[in-house]
Order: sequence, then C-alpha cells, then structure tokens
Amino acid sequence: MGKFFGNLHLVLLTGLALAVALVYFFSGWTGGSTEALTNAVFRWLHLFFGITWIGLLYYFNFVQVPTMPKVPAELKKGVTGYIAPSALFFFRWGAAFTVLTGLAIAGQNKYLVTALTFQGNGADGYNLIGIGMWLALIMALNVWFVIWPAQKKILGLVEASDDAKAKAAPIALAASRTNVILSLPMAFAMVTANLG
Repeated sequence: MGKFFGNLHLVLLTGLALAVALVYFFSGWTGGSTEALTNAVFRWLHLFFGITWIGLLYYFNFVQVPTMPKVPAELKKGVTGYIAPSALFFFRWGAAFTVLTGLAIAGQNKYLVTALTFQGNGADGYNLIGIGMWLALIMALNVWFVIWPAQKKILGLVEASDDAKAKAAPIALAASRTNVILSLPMAFAMVTANLG
C-alpha cells in the first residue's frame, strides 16, 4: 500500500483510469457521438487544469506568501529554491491549459465568438461565460507576463540585481492578488452560465 501511495505517477494513472471509465460509461462511448465524447474530455481537462491553476493561486496567496516572513532564514532556501519553482511550473502551465481547453470547448460548441464579443441576449449564459472567459484570459496573461517574469527574478532563476528583485516583489504580489480578486467572479461566471 505504501508503494502505491508513494508513487505519484501511479496514483495519477489510477485516477485517470477511473476518469476514463466514467467518461466511457456516462459520456457517449457506448453509442454517443465523437463530438459528445470530445466535449466531455475537454470539459474534464478544463476542470482538472483549472483546479490545478486556481488551487496553486490560493496556495501562494493563502499559505506561502503569508507564511514566508515566519520561516527562519536558513529554511527559506528550501521554499524559494525547490518548492516555489516547482509550484510555479504547474501554476503557469495550469493557467495555459485551462485557457486552451476552455477555448476548445467554446469553439467546439460554437459559442466562442458569441461569448467573447458579448453577442448574447442580455444576461444570458453566453454573456456570463464571456465575462468568465475574459477574466480568465486576463488572469492567464497576468500569470505569464507579470507574475512569472517577476518571480524568475525574485527566485534567482534569471540574473537580477538586488534592486531589480526588490522592485519585482510588489509587482508579483499585486498581480497575484489581482488574480485572487478576479478568480471569484470568474468562478461564479463559469459555474453559473447555463449554455445547454
């Protein structure tokens, strides 16, 4: 039992096999269309990547950032040298794949343009999902073009002076906290929009 739970890849593979079984039995592999199957898989991936992205956003903001001032100086390198770079890898790629799978879902279901240009009828699901999509796009751009470049300096992953690191820290914090703010209405828009 310890070997199984000690092997993250085996645990993930088992979870994937269970998810595939559910998709098979409940999403159309038993006679449904390829489009229904593809839609189910993209929705599942969108949720998986979204949980990864937003879960790490909340980890950084609720746990790591507030705790770092309490961490003894000799232990900080463990966080900044190992934990933070690894978490930032999954954070930024979670953001990218959440957006890509979301756009794929909207494209496949033929509401991408309608949602992104707010061409729905008033407060319908297309306008609500469009708001969620734009908030997610802003957040993902924040991850890749503000937070990640600043964190590379802060963590010493790229060459930066102490002054550049000091200037990067409040920028990264403001961008990350902006994403926390935007994540709340984004999540509401995503789960409340009724498009089907």
